[in-house]
Amino acid sequence: MSQLEIGERSPPLVVRAPLYCFVRSPLLGHLVVSRALRAEKTFDALREVIPAPETELDYRDPWQLLVAVILSAQCTDARVNLVTPSLFERFPDASSTAAVESEDVFPLIRSISYPNNKAKHLVGAARRLLQVYDGVVPRTVNELVTLPGVGRKTAQVVASVAYDVPTLAVDTHVFRVANRIGLVKRDATTPEKVERQLKRLLPEDTWGDAHHLLILHGRYTCTARSPSCESCVVAPVCLYAEERQRLPVPVSGLNPAKGTYWCKTRRHYFNEPDLPTDRHGSEQISCPKCGSMNVFISKTGHSAKRVRDFRV
Repeated sequence: MSQLEIGERSPPLVVRAPLYCFVRSPLLGHLVVSRALRAEKTFDALREVIPAPETELDYRDPWQLLVAVILSAQCTDARVNLVTPSLFERFPDASSTAAVESEDVFPLIRSISYPNNKAKHLVGAARRLLQVYDGVVPRTVNELVTLPGVGRKTAQVVASVAYDVPTLAVDTHVFRVANRIGLVKRDATTPEKVERQLKRLLPEDTWGDAHHLLILHGRYTCTARSPSCESCVVAPVCLYAEERQRLPVPVSGLNPAKGTYWCKTRRHYFNEPDLPTDRHGSEQISCPKCGSMNVFISKTGHSAKRVRDFRV
C-alpha cells in the first residue's frame, strides 16, 4: 500500500463530522488534522491491509457465537478456539447445555480464564434462553444483557456479528487504538465515552467494520506493549506515532555504572528520580536536582519520557 500523502483528498468517506484539510499550527510547529479527516485516513488505510474485517472466533450459529464471546472475556480468541470444538461437540446448542450442570461444562473449559464462573454463565444463559426466548438467541442488546454472563460489550458483539445490528463495542483494543490514533478526544477516559464519541464520528452502517478493524489493528500492530509504529499504515495521521517521533534522539556513550538515569540539562547521573505528572496525566521521570524531564536511561541511551499509551 502506498504511504498516505499529507493533505491528499480522498473520495468522500463516511464521516458525519465535516472534513477539514491539514493545517500547520504556528504554535505547535506540526501538522494538525481534524478527527473526521483522521478517521477517514485511518479506516481507508486499515481497509487496505485488512480487507475482510471480522471476528476471529469460530462458531456456526448465534448460540455458539454467544458462547465463544462469553468465553473470550479476558481471554484470547486463539485460546477460545482451541476449547470450543470439544465443548460444541458435547454441548452443541442451548438445549443440551441447559440440561446439564456447570460442573459438567467446567472440565471442557478449564484452560479458559475464570472457568468456574463462565461454566455457570453458559448453563444459566442456556436455561434463560429456553425459558424466555424459546431457545433462540435474541437480536437486541437490551434483551441479550438479561442473559447471565452477558454484559453490554458482549451483547453488542453478538448483536452485530450474528444479526448485523449496528453496534460498536469497545474492548481494551478499541479503547487503546482509538485513543492512540486520536479518533476520540482526550476526555474519552472510559469505554463508554469512547463508544459515544466514535458513534458520533462514524456513520451507523460502518460501526461493525470499525469495531473489527480497530480490534485487529490493536491485536497485531498497535499492541499494548510493543506497537509497530515504524511499519504501521496509520502512522502518518496517528497522534501516538507523532508523539513517539518527537521524543529526543538517543544519547550514546552513557555509563550505567554511574547511575540509572542521566540528566542532559545538568549533565549528571542519578538513581532516584522525581515522578511528576504531566498535563495528560502520565507519570514522567525528572531530574531530582533541576526538575528537568530531559532525562535519558543510562543502559539504553533512550529518552525516559513516557508517551501516554492508554493501556488498561
